[in-house]
Amino acid sequence: MRDEPGATAVPLSLPRRRLSRPSRRPRGPRFRLPGRRTAVKLLVLGVLAAAFAAQALGALLPHVPLLLAASAASLAAEAALYRWQRGMVSLFAKSHADVTVRHVLRDLLLVVGLLRLGEQHREGAYAPLVAGLLLFYAVHWAIQAVSVLVRRTRTLPVVTRNIDASALRLTPAPWALLRRPGHRLAAFGLPATAGLLATAATDTPEYGAGGLALSLVLALTGLGALLLRLLPGRRPAGEQEVLDWFEAWLTRYRPTVGLYFSGGASSAYQANMWLEPLARLDGRPVIVLRERHMVQRIAATDIPVVCLPKVSTLMRLEHSTLRVLLHPSNSGKTSQVLRIPTIKHAFVNHGESDKLSSCNPYAKAYDEVWVAGPAARERYALAEVGVDDRDVVEIGRPQLDAVRPYAGPPAPGAFTTVLYAPTWEGWDGNPGNTSVVEAGENLVRALLADPGVRLLYKPHPLTGSVDPRARAADLRIRELVRAANRDRGGPRPDASAATALVRRAAELDRLTAAGFRSAADQAERMLRQPAPRPGRAEAVRRAALAWEEAYWASLPAWEHRVVTEARPSLYACFNRADLLISDVSSVISDFLASGKPYAVANTSTLAEDVFRKSFPTVAAATVLAPDASGVPALLRAVRRPERDELAGERAALALRLLGPADPPPRERFAGAVRDLCAAADRHRARMAERLAAEYPVPGPRREPDRPSVPSAAPEPRGHA
Repeated sequence: MRDEPGATAVPLSLPRRRLSRPSRRPRGPRFRLPGRRTAVKLLVLGVLAAAFAAQALGALLPHVPLLLAASAASLAAEAALYRWQRGMVSLFAKSHADVTVRHVLRDLLLVVGLLRLGEQHREGAYAPLVAGLLLFYAVHWAIQAVSVLVRRTRTLPVVTRNIDASALRLTPAPWALLRRPGHRLAAFGLPATAGLLATAATDTPEYGAGGLALSLVLALTGLGALLLRLLPGRRPAGEQEVLDWFEAWLTRYRPTVGLYFSGGASSAYQANMWLEPLARLDGRPVIVLRERHMVQRIAATDIPVVCLPKVSTLMRLEHSTLRVLLHPSNSGKTSQVLRIPTIKHAFVNHGESDKLSSCNPYAKAYDEVWVAGPAARERYALAEVGVDDRDVVEIGRPQLDAVRPYAGPPAPGAFTTVLYAPTWEGWDGNPGNTSVVEAGENLVRALLADPGVRLLYKPHPLTGSVDPRARAADLRIRELVRAANRDRGGPRPDASAATALVRRAAELDRLTAAGFRSAADQAERMLRQPAPRPGRAEAVRRAALAWEEAYWASLPAWEHRVVTEARPSLYACFNRADLLISDVSSVISDFLASGKPYAVANTSTLAEDVFRKSFPTVAAATVLAPDASGVPALLRAVRRPERDELAGERAALALRLLGPADPPPRERFAGAVRDLCAAADRHRARMAERLAAEYPVPGPRREPDRPSVPSAAPEPRGHA
């Protein structure tokens, strides 16, 4: 529920300007000792380089013990590389020193060593080993070429989920080993390498011949398995057949409203927050994606999911029954779908705040802009980005049904649960975006210093993705939380609570897990994810609620938590918290639905009165300075409601930001969808009438009246 990447905390009630940055001292270069991870990487790199150098020396001298020891050290370094330093594998590949090159070099040095050892009396015996090794590498490259062909036949123009795709003749993916050239060469070539090592040690060519024979058998078996998949009856459906199948599915399903999304893997939450409101609609919803990797990033849902990577495939939606597309975010590929004239488009955003992402000029490209309440309408008017007020529709926030209302302060003697959920630093590094860098540690220390506080720390998923200082501060905050738990200690729930959590997690995984292998490709996932059984969505909802209850019950009441996984959700943390501390973001707008107190950290360098006027969502908040000096007074106000002077302002602000509670946002959202669908139908009818007027359909041809004449005798057939 966080703001769109690239959002900047710029006030809208004042002329738009860039917030001033605090002056920073120029920093000169500093020498830093390498960390533990860097040292391990350097060690692995050094061992691998030294092993190859020693192997080359042992082959050229020749020196059998050195050749054997260096080859063994090289293989051990390879194993360590793939076991503990997977990141270096891609680094080697970028340096054109991938596993294939390293394996060829290792075998080549072994062959050189053998030829040097046998150049006086056994050169003829070792020559067949060289030929066998060359043949093995020829088969290896043949496997690679065929695997590319197989991959292309299995890369379909449409990727689906929750749709029966059995008609496309989909089959499980080939073995992962056959699709990864480096892993394949390391596995298939290991017997050959071992045989050559044994030959070098014993001067017995039979060992090398046996190892090479085994490697050739493995390689030829893999090649045959791939070639079988290229047979006409074993291939998946071709491109045109898949497109015809997709159009037939559109005709059968007859979708009415869809959710359109394009983005990176870390932005999937922007689409996921709209799944439940979309599923509750009366029509036939569909989710339209553009990136193949996003198909599995969409959370558990019964809604059909289609991924249309190519624009030409996307344009086939023009002649479908799809009337409305909802857009939770802007992306470069959004402009492509906006070209479809038969579909109406509504921008629903993925959260509202005082940031520019909540009134982006891109919004004027949509037919309508759906917002939560009057404040967003005013925000667009103040921003003057070209959005007509008549196109702004207030629908509330239908997702907030999951947020429980305020039930009073924490009971005497109970812990006060504080949720610290800062936003990220943004693309421009403006100091007012996030409190993590300048205030995060101070806030956490002040909260942890209160023995009656239980802290829930939920950082934004993109924290540290732009500014390394934010990532470093986030790691220090996590360590503060862990240290506080070690110092506090206390009783823990009995084993039955942990057992219940495991049982609930297993039940939820059973309902939501796709059930395919980790090595499955997209075609196999399509095969394993057909149309879900009726009632699965409701079962998933109940299982998720049961998991959340079991999760909180399994934790000690005193224990602080760092929440970074998808579960528990942000709204689940809302329901457990007595107080929210955050930044200017959509988090505080959504939290207002609970009616609970909240605070905002001011790291913008603005004075507090200017800060409040600049950001309307802060109007009912306690503003905290970067030094966190106001935390003790804030906690006293939370525990003693008579000191809470902002309760009335929170209720008024919630009405402005989220709109009225009656009619419920769920009904307002459904009504907006119906109205826009009706507008799309009217538009289609007008276009059909216009086309009919410009290009009338000809009726039955009538011959003009002619005087009757005697019928002429038929002319004889044949040549004149």
